[in-house]
Amino acid sequence: MIHHSSPVSTEMAEISSSQHCFLQQPPKETPSVVDQDSVSSMENEWSLQKLKERFHEMDIEGLYRRYCERLKHSLLLTLLLLFVANGIILLVLFSLEKKSFDEHLEIPIIIGITAGILLAIFLVLQFSRLLHNFITLVSLFIWLLLLGGGLGFMFSQRHMKLPYNDVGYFFIITLLSYTMLPFSRRYAVIVGILTCLSYLIPALTISILDKTFLVTQFIANIIILLSVNLAGMYHKYFVDIAHRRTFLDTRHCIESRIKLEKEREQQERLLLSVLPAHLAKEMKEEMMGRVTGTSLHHSTSTCFHSMYIKRHLNVSILYADIVGFTTLAGECTPAELVRTLNELFGKFDQIAEKNNCMRIKILGDCYYCVSGLPDPIPDHAKNCVKMGLEICDAIKKVAWATGVDINMRVGVHTGNVLCGVIGLHKWQYDVWSHHVTLANHMESGGRPGRVHITMATLDELQGYYKVEPGDGHLRDDYLRENNVETFFVIDPKARNRVTPHMSQHRKLARDNKQRASVRMTRYLSTWGAHKPFQDLPDMSRNRTMYLTPESPRPVSPATGPDQVHVNVIRINSVPNSDVSASVQPSALEEQINERMEQAIEGITAHKQWIKSADMHRLTLGFKNPEWQEKYREMKVPMFKFNVLCAFMIFITMAIVQFTVLPKTPVLIWSYLLSTFTLLLVLFLSFAENIQCYKKHRHPTFSFLASMTSRVWWVRRCLALLVLITILTVAATSILDCGQGRALGLHSNGSGTDPTPSMPQCPNSTSASCIHVSPYFFLSYLLGMLSCVVFLQTGFSVKLVGLTLALVVYSVLLHQTHAWIFDGFDCMYANVSKDHLYVELRQRATIYLVVLYITILAIDRQVEYTSRMDFLWKTKCKREGEEVETMENLNKVLVENVMPVHVADHFLSSSARSSQELYSQSYEFVCVMFASIPNFKEFYVETDVNKEGLECLRLLNEIIADFDELLSKPKFSHVEKIKTIGSTYMAATGLTSTTGQQGVSYPEKLHLMGNIVDFALALVQKLHLINKHSFNDFKLRIGINHGPVIAGVIGARKPQYDIWGNSVNVASRMESTGVMGCIQVTEESAQFLTELNYQCECRGLIDVKGKGKLKTYLIDTSMATGMPHISSYTHRMSLE
Repeated sequence: MIHHSSPVSTEMAEISSSQHCFLQQPPKETPSVVDQDSVSSMENEWSLQKLKERFHEMDIEGLYRRYCERLKHSLLLTLLLLFVANGIILLVLFSLEKKSFDEHLEIPIIIGITAGILLAIFLVLQFSRLLHNFITLVSLFIWLLLLGGGLGFMFSQRHMKLPYNDVGYFFIITLLSYTMLPFSRRYAVIVGILTCLSYLIPALTISILDKTFLVTQFIANIIILLSVNLAGMYHKYFVDIAHRRTFLDTRHCIESRIKLEKEREQQERLLLSVLPAHLAKEMKEEMMGRVTGTSLHHSTSTCFHSMYIKRHLNVSILYADIVGFTTLAGECTPAELVRTLNELFGKFDQIAEKNNCMRIKILGDCYYCVSGLPDPIPDHAKNCVKMGLEICDAIKKVAWATGVDINMRVGVHTGNVLCGVIGLHKWQYDVWSHHVTLANHMESGGRPGRVHITMATLDELQGYYKVEPGDGHLRDDYLRENNVETFFVIDPKARNRVTPHMSQHRKLARDNKQRASVRMTRYLSTWGAHKPFQDLPDMSRNRTMYLTPESPRPVSPATGPDQVHVNVIRINSVPNSDVSASVQPSALEEQINERMEQAIEGITAHKQWIKSADMHRLTLGFKNPEWQEKYREMKVPMFKFNVLCAFMIFITMAIVQFTVLPKTPVLIWSYLLSTFTLLLVLFLSFAENIQCYKKHRHPTFSFLASMTSRVWWVRRCLALLVLITILTVAATSILDCGQGRALGLHSNGSGTDPTPSMPQCPNSTSASCIHVSPYFFLSYLLGMLSCVVFLQTGFSVKLVGLTLALVVYSVLLHQTHAWIFDGFDCMYANVSKDHLYVELRQRATIYLVVLYITILAIDRQVEYTSRMDFLWKTKCKREGEEVETMENLNKVLVENVMPVHVADHFLSSSARSSQELYSQSYEFVCVMFASIPNFKEFYVETDVNKEGLECLRLLNEIIADFDELLSKPKFSHVEKIKTIGSTYMAATGLTSTTGQQGVSYPEKLHLMGNIVDFALALVQKLHLINKHSFNDFKLRIGINHGPVIAGVIGARKPQYDIWGNSVNVASRMESTGVMGCIQVTEESAQFLTELNYQCECRGLIDVKGKGKLKTYLIDTSMATGMPHISSYTHRMSLE
């Protein structure tokens, strides 16, 4: 059995890794000169409007919302932990102050309750699924809780008359609303704006009432909050795009996974419909080995073709022939004939399965099976005899019910067999041995309605059935020559077979004026036999089912007027339904959505911290250098917009600093240099777009455009340059504020001596740097905000850059320029000495650390999930190739059972939905039987040749070489039908364009010449084999032409075959032919004479069932290199 490699649990774990998104796409070969259309088309792929339209068309918007909520689950947990830790830190800071809580309990209580609620929410979300379906409401509650805490803190410090009113807190809350809270894009914008208004309106009101309103600072606050909203909107917009693209990619991967599962299941069923399970497994592994280059057969032996034959001891072989069916077949239409055979042999298959027998093959109207395969069965002889009795009984019921004169002749023998398949095309499970030959003659030497057994079988029965002498030697020469003693089994239920009801039914059947074939067909339809490939999935639907927009949509070929007419038989008619084309896509879509829901539920927050075999846990780099290189080379189409957004943040920071901070030379020169640097990077980033509008492209300009769009390290360097520039210029504004030296003691406001516990403060309240010191660390926040917009820069790079920036900012805050921030605290200490107060440096540090952790948490998840998505896409691509390989293998398997056009019929959705049989009549078909009569003399069963196995190895080489001729263009119209022992059967004219339409005379000549050329090619091929194997095998070939009926019968082992008088005569031409010659009928000889083949009249010969027929012989010596006719050899050498 084929092992499915994608259970839901594995898939959930893998898809859950693809939790986030990344703004990149696979690398494409981009020329150095890029036209406008290519750039615009690339950007159109990132159009949010078009993506949303696709989602609405596919009706997956609701599922996508759940997907986004689960993606933000880990970030939401991080947010909760951050603010729980923030609350704990504030409580610790308050407790360290030398002020009593007795008069200021409200603030610690509020902070403690808030932290406790957030911690409770964290624990519920982490360890329970109680709130997972209400995550949006939970996020709204968290936002209101944080917003209320900020407003409460701001109002509690109103008495301090702070000019900036803690804008940093609302800066953080606004950013979190866009990045970490799982709001939709629309709700995130609303929440972000409300957060800013919730600060600005009360701050404006308080400052006006307290007469501390400063226009410049209020404008700076507005610009700061505006910048964080713009950065958040940008981040949310492109993350939404990337989420949707990742969602579609994940959905497409799931679709490929489902299709791969279906293809594997289908391949298994296809193989099992042709071969037994034990052999199918071996052949499947061999087929896959050939594709992957790990074939064991080819690696161990390159001199011989693969052979799948095993020896089995002590089995029973049953041969059964329908007596009188040839006459009945002459009266049947093609549809009736195929239906009749399918119903009869379908019934026989059911009887065989019930009695633990394995059907081997169907030869015309002959059916044979074996009991004791693949595993030994003690009662194999009883099984075969019981089956023989039951099929005799079944056929008698048909005869009595329909009035048709048919019966069964059954022969059974017990012995050893070699079983398997030989050749390269049209695999059919078969058995070989002298015991098989004897079983065949037991059938031909039997009597209608009786089960004919040998002494070996009788011994295995151990008296279970009563028998009587069979006298088979009187009816069969082989039995007489080998002195085989035979017996007839006495049916213990024979007396009860014919009932009065059956006798009455028989009388009514005889009185019926309908043809015997019609009565037969109608009666057999009540058996309800299975149809060929009934249990197989519809391969054509699997191949044409493309639900994702990126998937190619193959165009089905139109049905032209010249298409062959096919007779279609409806089995067990059901009400006509047109839902086959719609239900199946819907079913597949539902299956994909179900898998997506399971994958979404499997997304976890801790997966990125688990040790991975593919990535380093800290740096997230791939351990495979090839993957690392390919990941880096993936294009980032939105990189230029990242630079543009960072530049906009730089502009807002410049406005804030030039509006509020002192205009020092250091500040001015740093912004001049930074502006020039950023404009240069911006120009390089948009070089590809600018180039599209230039009529004359300079080579240098084209080179720059190519470098920025194709070379990953150039983009990485440009991103680093932008980030370093902005982070640096945010810190330079404080450098020109020199260390204050004229420091006085802080006055307590009463003219008394200074309080020793109070810090030293500037003696002048006009120090410009001290008054605006909060905007120094707000500039730091803006500088770090620029890191948010670069979604694909590399986590390790950002980790190093942000860590260095945090260290530098901390040094400025707490060491080199700490006096500035201490001076700010001193200026308001006189009003806060009796109140709880957190120093500015402490608050600034908390905000910087919170922003630092927030950015790293966001970027790490982006980096991790983008890399996992890369791995997922790589695996999906590999699975897509496996799906294509499976599809090709499935097609090869079906075409190994039947011709291509017949296989296409069974792969079509119409044939699958209406449960149809296939039959087709042909006006002109040339049939060939080619046997190796002296192979029977070569075949011996001794210990030296492994009981005949080595003899069959040579036969396998012969048949495989014959099959290889079919791949030549000249013999593309030759269809191999089957092999029967050492007999090779083929035909021409069985194509989809030569059905019931008229065949022109030139076409008839071509078909006849083609089959004769193929027969001569077989002779030539066998001559070469004789040279290398030192044998003297000769072919005996018979060819005939005329109308035939083709069809597929058998549900458990579907088999394509042809029937008709023309086939029977071709078989007789071979069996009565001459070694080394091709025997044809007089009508066929007339065609060949026109083709300049030398035909020698043999005269009248006796043909079983046909009487005397005048036949002709074609000398095959030309194929072995004889000089008197060299034209054929010359033609073959040219081809």
